[in-house]
Amino acid sequence: MTLFDLILMMVIVVVGLQFWRIRAISEKAHVYLEQYCQQQGLQLISLSRVKTRLTSIRGKLDWHSEFTFEFSGNGEDAYQGKLIMGGLKVLQTDLPPYRV
Repeated sequence: MTLFDLILMMVIVVVGLQFWRIRAISEKAHVYLEQYCQQQGLQLISLSRVKTRLTSIRGKLDWHSEFTFEFSGNGEDAYQGKLIMGGLKVLQTDLPPYRV
């Protein structure tokens, strides 16, 4: 095994672990929004990740992710909200005015 092979395997492992981390963040966002919408009496329609970037959060290197989601307050209209997460922690949830 050469040094190149060792470095290549380490790069593959790191990329795999980061992919797994981003997946965990997306799943946490989905669970959080389902609970949030249920508490507010809303219907969650869809969730999509808009942007993910590596940044320093309180001195720790982690992913900063932004999501948009569609929800309905009355079952007929659809509105778009925004969710911002730092790692696995929810930083901000924004909802526009909606009809109940």
